[in-house]
Amino acid sequence: CRRRFWKGDYSDDKISAYQTLYTCLETVAKLSAPIAPFFMDQLYQDLNAVTGKEKFESVHLTDFPVADENLIDQDLVEKTHLAQNITSMVFSLRKKENIKVRQPLQKVLIPVLDKKTEEQILAVSELIKQEVNVKELQLINAEEASHLIVKQIKPNFKTLGSRLGKDMKVVGNEIANFTPEQISSLEKEGKVEIQGHEITTADVEISTKDIPGWTVTSDGKTTVALDLTLTEELKSEGVSREFINRIQNIRKEKDFELTDRIIISIEETSPFINDIRKNETYISDEVLSDKLDVVSSLSNFNEIEIDEVKFKINVEKI
Repeated sequence: CRRRFWKGDYSDDKISAYQTLYTCLETVAKLSAPIAPFFMDQLYQDLNAVTGKEKFESVHLTDFPVADENLIDQDLVEKTHLAQNITSMVFSLRKKENIKVRQPLQKVLIPVLDKKTEEQILAVSELIKQEVNVKELQLINAEEASHLIVKQIKPNFKTLGSRLGKDMKVVGNEIANFTPEQISSLEKEGKVEIQGHEITTADVEISTKDIPGWTVTSDGKTTVALDLTLTEELKSEGVSREFINRIQNIRKEKDFELTDRIIISIEETSPFINDIRKNETYISDEVLSDKLDVVSSLSNFNEIEIDEVKFKINVEKI
């Protein structure tokens, strides 16, 4: 939400962001007052001093919050859970492949099983892309997914063994020989009948095979495939994001105000000079820099490290 808080115009979106944050902080102060009485009382009084919304002198004199279920937007809840689940899956793939979150990637593919899921993902697609740092989020139908994403299935003997008895072997063999279409149908419908027995998604284990240049994972009905191809442009942007992080750390160390403008100096022998110059505008906007000076040497400097390579920069407040 940082960009929503920092955007220049006092727009409806910015007002909504602040009012939502206020409501959350105020409610947390009341809910947590019995656990952290002094801190939450200070938080409540700081908030209320600005708005004067309530006449109580202390959070401990207010009424305990009561949930208003009429305010719950169930469709929004489902969209948010879907966004959280997809985000978590992409993060797990990044971790598996040892790709940092600051390194942008090009694309995430998500097969969709029904129209409702497609509409829900599209509604939160921008949020997902920002969170997992990818350029594109592409939805594909089940037929396209069967050509791109290879799924495997096997019986879950823990759930089936006690129920099927002597039929276990026959049913297990049939499950193991499911076609991609049958696997997709089971995921979509949630159940299938085999030899007179109802088999649900809880009775099987569905996994995915990685495809060249991609890494894939599944969780229940949701599957995501992450494009691992790193172009020079993506690598360059990844360096710039790491550089921004180091600048922000230096700002904190030097106790700069959030709104202070700065000048950055960097040695011309820096191994990342071309990447930094290529993304100079983006870097300047993020760290509030008015100028990026390339110099032959620095006497006053901070040593920073990107991808285990150290080099010198200097950050000065204007």
